[in-house]
Amino acid sequence: MTVTAGSFSHVGLLYSGDTEYLNGTVPYILEGLKLAEPVAVAVPGRNLTLIEAALGDSAADVELIDMIEAGRNPGRILPGVLLAFADNRPGPVRIVGEPIWAGRSAVEYPACAQHEALINFAFGDRELRMLCPYDRTRLEDDVLADVELTHPTLSGADGDRPSAEYAPATVVEKYNLPLPEPREAESFRFDLARLSAVRRFAQERAAECGLAPDRVEDLVLAVAELSANSVLHGAGHGVVRVWSEDGYVLCEVTDEGTLSDPLAGRRPASPGQIGGRGLVLVNQVADLVRQYLRPGSTVTRVFFRA
Repeated sequence: MTVTAGSFSHVGLLYSGDTEYLNGTVPYILEGLKLAEPVAVAVPGRNLTLIEAALGDSAADVELIDMIEAGRNPGRILPGVLLAFADNRPGPVRIVGEPIWAGRSAVEYPACAQHEALINFAFGDRELRMLCPYDRTRLEDDVLADVELTHPTLSGADGDRPSAEYAPATVVEKYNLPLPEPREAESFRFDLARLSAVRRFAQERAAECGLAPDRVEDLVLAVAELSANSVLHGAGHGVVRVWSEDGYVLCEVTDEGTLSDPLAGRRPASPGQIGGRGLVLVNQVADLVRQYLRPGSTVTRVFFRA
């Protein structure tokens, strides 16, 4: 992957406390409004309330998005929040996006870090300015080190500086890790002739694990999309596993295909495009998606809160 040079700006804002947070975000937002740029703010609920109050009447001119809900699955943020906002507006746009906060779990974080890295490859020559706040007093040191790798520019109380460590592709690969094995999981092997059977298997197992009926439907939809991808774009077969663990019901699809595009599932399908919607749909319905990619194998694990 290469980052295309253009008018895209991606700044990591390192802050401590509410005052530094507002000093770093509100002038940035007001500058965008003064320049007649469409502005979106996608941050966790408490911080969204702080910004809205500080903006006063100007808040009505900003699209306000609670990242806790819209970005609970990091794989949903690019297609469902950032690109959804930017692609529907001509000319330059400006976004404050906070996908990583102290409440994120350890199982979520690798997908969050990859998301921040992939932002740099998703926009190309798009005229887009993005500011990503990070709480330097509440986040772990390894998270703050990743900010240096995923943002070409860093900002804080002392002003802006270029990141000497900027290397987003390194972060994509750094978190492309084998997923821990479940304590116990029932598996089902499928091929083209068994696609209907694999959906029934997933439905029955998810219900047995106590997933709510509407979420069982979403899990089955995810399994259907992933297993169809395995048959059509992989080696024609794969394995599905379903189990419960740590407050989630999980399904995992493993196949012998090679998914070479790290942005697969993170770009909305273009109008008239044939295919390419399956992984986007999986990211849309799931609470978390983790993948482990290597030549000749793709493992996709999908999490649903029980």
